[in-house]
This record gives sequence, C-alpha cells and structure tokens, in this order.
Amino acid sequence: MDKEKLIPSLRFSGYKDVWEQRKIGECFKERTENMPDGELLSVTINSGIKKFAELGRHDNSNEDKSKYKKVCVGDIAYNSMRMWQGASGYSPYEGIVSPAYTVLSPNEKVDSKCVSYLFKNLDMIHTFQINSQGITSDTWNLKYPALSEIYINLAKDIKEQKEIAAYFSNLDTLITLLQKEYDKLQTIKKAMLEKMFPQKGINIPEIRFEGFTEPWERRNVGEVTEELDQYTTLQSGFPLLTSSRSGLMMQNEYRDNTSTDNQDTLFSIVPLAACTYRHMSDDDIFHFNINEIVENGLVSREYPVFKASKDNNLFTIIQYLNSSPEFRAFCREQKMGGTRTRLYYKSLCRFELLLPTEKEQDQIASFIKHLDNLITLHQRKIDKLKNIKAGCLEKMFV
Repeated sequence: MDKEKLIPSLRFSGYKDVWEQRKIGECFKERTENMPDGELLSVTINSGIKKFAELGRHDNSNEDKSKYKKVCVGDIAYNSMRMWQGASGYSPYEGIVSPAYTVLSPNEKVDSKCVSYLFKNLDMIHTFQINSQGITSDTWNLKYPALSEIYINLAKDIKEQKEIAAYFSNLDTLITLLQKEYDKLQTIKKAMLEKMFPQKGINIPEIRFEGFTEPWERRNVGEVTEELDQYTTLQSGFPLLTSSRSGLMMQNEYRDNTSTDNQDTLFSIVPLAACTYRHMSDDDIFHFNINEIVENGLVSREYPVFKASKDNNLFTIIQYLNSSPEFRAFCREQKMGGTRTRLYYKSLCRFELLLPTEKEQDQIASFIKHLDNLITLHQRKIDKLKNIKAGCLEKMFV
C-alpha cells in the first residue's frame, strides 16, 4: 500500500508518522489456556464483552467448563462464527468464554483497545467476512490461523493508539449514560401508564392529578372516536406513510427509499392529528399512531383512519389502547382462524374502555407528551453520538 494511504484523514495533533501495515498474527497471539473456574463472559455484537450474569439471559453453558478458555484483562475475544457481523470486543474483565470463541492476547507496542475499535470498522468487518470459511453464512467461521494472516494498519506510536482508544471509550461512556437515562424514562412511562389508567375492575386510577375525584366512565371506542373515510391518489401530492410499531413514518424511509408509484391507486387520507393503524397482525398486537409529521398523508385503504369525537382527547385514548392488557386480550378474541388477526375499525369500536372528563384527559395527554419529548430528545442524542462514532471509525483508521 502507498505510504500516502497509510495516514488517517482525521488525526490527533502532534502525530505525523506514517502508519504501518502488520499482520494480525504479528500483533496478537492466540490465548489457548483452559480455565474451568471464572466469571462467565459473553461476546455481543453491539456491546462487546459483557459479564454473562448481567445480560439477563438463561444460562445454557455446559456444566463441564474444563475446556472453556481463559480471558485476561486487555484481551480481545471474538465469536469465530460471527466475526463477519462484528461479534468481538475488548475485555475489561478476567473470566472465561465458550470454546467456540477465539481469544487474542496483545503483543508489545499494541494497544488492544484501539484494535478492538478497528475491528468495528465496516471495511474491517467486510475483510473478516471475505476471509471467513464456509459455504453459507450459517457456517462461516474465522479461526485464528486465517485471522492471523489478515493485514491491519496501525499507528507506530502506541501513544497515538491509546489516544484513539480513549476517544472512542469516552464516546461509548456517553452513549451508555444516555442509553441508561433513555431506558429509565421508558420504564417511568410504562409505570405511569399502568398507574394513570384504572386497572381491571376499578374505575379510579392509582395516580391522579389534583382536583379530579369523579369515577371514570365506561365507553366504547365507537362513542369516543369518529372514522374518517376520505380517499385520493398520489396525484394529490400527499406523501405515502406507513404505520409501524416504531411510529408513523414516510414509506420511503420505512422501505429503504422504495415506494409505491402507481398514480391511479386510491389511498386513505390521514389528516394532521388523526390516527391510523395496520389492520392485520401476526401476533395479536396492534399499534396506533397519530399523524404528527405532515399536513395530510396517505396510507393503504385497508388502514383505518379516525379522530376523537367531541369532548375527548385522541392522544389519551391512543395511549390507553397501546398499553392496555385488556385491549390485548380483546384483540386476541378477534382472531377468526388462520395465522393473522384482523382488526377493522368496526370491530375496534366495540372495545370498552374507562375514560375521565375531557379536562382530565387533556392533563394526562400533556404529562405523557412531556415524557415522550424527553424520550425523543435522549434518542436523538444517542443517534447523534452513534453517527459521530461511525464517522470517526471510518476516518480515524486507515
């Protein structure tokens, strides 16, 4: 490789030396020591090496761990059958891993944490893929002898390697902290939804805003919503939308920039602040989404579209439907045979729910929307940091 190409496009100040090309086998030797006793570790694709006990999974490991491999702090362990998917990581722990894993012990002048981030570079993962052996992806594997022959590019100065490692480690710490806050907000929202709506057999919620004391009234969905049945074609200029469990989004975003282009097909119009949902489910779960992204959007005519009737808050109604165990049970009852459950608006209208006055509905909606805004803000921050990390993985390595 030309020396000019052995310089990263993004680099810390003070370093000017050309990077050097080395075989992985020159940087790491395989650790093959067996250790039957020790903390069981697991290699994950997204989070690197984790203590198995912290993953919350069922332990399917062998009782006889005499062939399990020793992992030392600073080693890199990887799943030889999933290296082409990025299943590798730096170990901050001493422990043991399954014999199916390969353990790499760093040589001198190699910062293993820096190399562990290099192993997450997309070009590097592609290199692991094309060097994996096997007929199909289910059988691909990359053992140490083949891995050791792969060339990588590294900074000559280990100080530069350590700075790179520290930078990415700090990014990971920020992402982890934000993810914990995001998860905590999701947990709070779930708990509040359970307590702010009455449980089965009770007509007053456990948690309530001050000033409201009246029992909630039982209504069916048909009393508190109104179906919308306006249709048009793509010639209207309205964008195509799709309703998923992740929310309402542009169809070309959901389908990787592919979208229906038949100009004569009729679609249902979803006005701003109206609700729609997929009418079929493979697992009896239906998710309702309110249009908050465009003035008017289009969905399949099979998708019901509705709004709240007078004196009712659509957002509060939808929060109840999306979180209620009673509604889940109602959906299961709609299955008429076959593998899919269909829930048309006419059937939805029969479901009974408890609702308070419009004023109390409005306060519930305001509170939940505030939580949703915080959750969205944290998700955007996480996504931004992940994008920064992905960009730096590309530019800070050669």
